[in-house]
Amino acid sequence: QVQLVESGGALVQPGGSLRLSCAASGSIISIRAMGWYRQAPGKQRELVATITIYNSTNYADSVKGRFTISRANAKNTVYLQMNSLKPEDTAVYYCNAAVISGGWEFGNYWGQGTQVTVSS
Repeated sequence: QVQLVESGGALVQPGGSLRLSCAASGSIISIRAMGWYRQAPGKQRELVATITIYNSTNYADSVKGRFTISRANAKNTVYLQMNSLKPEDTAVYYCNAAVISGGWEFGNYWGQGTQVTVSS
């Protein structure tokens, strides 16, 4: 089994910054890609940013230039640096990982989510 644990969510004022972290643990052979998604009240979950094992990144248009995704492969950890936060960034942020686990099984895993609230 693989577990993802997020941290770093908080209440922040517009224009502020936050850094989210997500650590994967368990029977992991390789993490092919990791990413962040978010879900605001009454809306569907949407992609925020992803990063592959080769450090290829992809961002939603709404966060380009403000958010940066990075990963520490040795720590099985992904980060999301969020700058110039806006009220519309308010959501529960979920970590996702595409993992080859023990037994060479491929699986897609989710964290429990961390709340980010941008408000004055």
